[in-house]
Amino acid sequence: MTSAPALAGPAYDVLNRVFGYADFRGGQREIIEHVIGGGDALVLMPTGGGKSLCYQIPALVREGTGVVISPLIALMQDQVDALRTLGVRAGFLNSTQDPEERRLTEQLYVAGELDLLYVAPEGLGVPSTQRLLDRGRIALFAIDEAHCVSQWGHDFRPDYLNLSMLHERWPQVPRIALTATATSATREEIATRLGLTGARHFTASFDRPNIQYRIVAKNEPRRQLLDLLRTEHPGDAGIVCCLSRASVDRTAEFLVQNGIAALPYHAGLDARTRAANQSRFLREDGLIMVATIAFGMGIDKPDVRFVAHLDLPKSVEGYYQETGRAGRDGLPSTAWLAYGLQDVVQQRKMIETSEGDLAHRRNLAAHLDAMLALCETVQCRRAQLLAYFGQSAEPTCGNCDTCLTPPESWDGTVAAQKLLSTVLRLQRERGQKFGAGQSIDILLGKTTEKVQQFRHHELSVFGIGTDLREQEWRGVVRQLLAQGLLAVEGEYGTLTLTDASTAVLRKERQVMMRREPERTRAPKARRASSGGAAPATDLDPAGAAAFERLRAWRAAAAKEAGVPAYVIFHDATLRQIAALRPGSLTELSTVGGVGETKLARFGQQVLETLAG
Repeated sequence: MTSAPALAGPAYDVLNRVFGYADFRGGQREIIEHVIGGGDALVLMPTGGGKSLCYQIPALVREGTGVVISPLIALMQDQVDALRTLGVRAGFLNSTQDPEERRLTEQLYVAGELDLLYVAPEGLGVPSTQRLLDRGRIALFAIDEAHCVSQWGHDFRPDYLNLSMLHERWPQVPRIALTATATSATREEIATRLGLTGARHFTASFDRPNIQYRIVAKNEPRRQLLDLLRTEHPGDAGIVCCLSRASVDRTAEFLVQNGIAALPYHAGLDARTRAANQSRFLREDGLIMVATIAFGMGIDKPDVRFVAHLDLPKSVEGYYQETGRAGRDGLPSTAWLAYGLQDVVQQRKMIETSEGDLAHRRNLAAHLDAMLALCETVQCRRAQLLAYFGQSAEPTCGNCDTCLTPPESWDGTVAAQKLLSTVLRLQRERGQKFGAGQSIDILLGKTTEKVQQFRHHELSVFGIGTDLREQEWRGVVRQLLAQGLLAVEGEYGTLTLTDASTAVLRKERQVMMRREPERTRAPKARRASSGGAAPATDLDPAGAAAFERLRAWRAAAAKEAGVPAYVIFHDATLRQIAALRPGSLTELSTVGGVGETKLARFGQQVLETLAG
């Protein structure tokens, strides 16, 4: 337990005694006091910013049981285990339980012997669950991952639409809805659909300064990923995001063949395999999960050191949510994305052929345009990311690729005119449409079989683009697509002009483009930690040795208890212990994250490990 905070009160007592922290971070205190007082709240706070405490502490202070609605059935057991390790009386109700387990949890709830009860949104819609809740006393409702109610969002869950009934059935019970990502439009949709229009809004900074954002041009992306893992993250836990199941399987197999411990996760695997792989990822050190975006929401593993994307996310919100799995402990982490022309073509094609009306397709296109703008910017990535969520930032952050290795911008107007002219001549003179590859071959003057077959070597634009390399032309096409000066259509993703193309062809519009800097090594960042999070402690040799002994002890203790290692102590807590090397329980109690129960349960073992 840390030393008593200067400020007093029941919330501070719980924070200190149960969770082992001396003071609140960011806006936690204001949110917690508002909910303790019975107010409704809509909370936007980044992953790793301490959202859980915003409902856990009020649930422990208020009379009754805090009911947490979470879409993450596979993670409920781990969430409950983590709370029980802190001495919190927690349970869950979901479809994975056998009848006897469910009956026992229900009995504990009705008897008032649970501090927190986790339920799935689909379970809450069942009348028997509602009648059960009526038999106990509810301290509050916490609606986690609240963005799942947004039908325009990236994680829409239909069962969330029914949660407006909470206020109708239990009007006196305060509600707190929480999400790690939402634009102002999504925020209003959450409030409306959940019946929280009268709730107080709390918006924390979306900045995660410990995460280094990097976006690279694709050039054999799996090899690029392997280089990242070997040079910067050897032995680290991480998540690799892919759009398709096939890509997940191929990437996981590729990593394993190259000596990297990796597991696949996607909806095509049977439920038992998915659960087993997720359990291994949470419980073992140094594993990499290769997954579709179905994986990751709500993952509590704090020591994920990188999130790598091998495919372009569909929106900035999705990208931010997924990269937020990295560095929840506040220690330096990497968000890395490999992005190429085919990504843009594929995404544009998916939007064109998607189900839904014109308004829906326009919304998808707007999301993609914002994501492309983030990829193509020559400005600070972090500043642009925060601006998307309506927050201001310094013009340079010192911890993204565009700040650490600034790219050049160049006047690509002539190159754009050459490419657009090629597409125009194919359509007007030959009545033909082709993908990017054929247009580039024409510009480079390549006499390929297809060029000869269609007599494209006779076009006036044949060979006029030899001033750029093929890879550079692919960048030109990618950026024209990103800027809306070129479009793709049809099943084969053929190129076509847009209304905006005319101004470029008439020399009425300048086209500035991004030139990727040459990189011989990874950029070095300032060592930053998220506001209030555990610092990235630089350990001396003795401290580093102590840290490794503590990690080994933690692994054994976690295995014996059947819980993930971070449930015992986070890496950040172990680093602080290794740096301080306390000689008594009193000294150990001053470390953040060492609460009363953990001190009593593990304190002596920690001291013995340090002495050994």
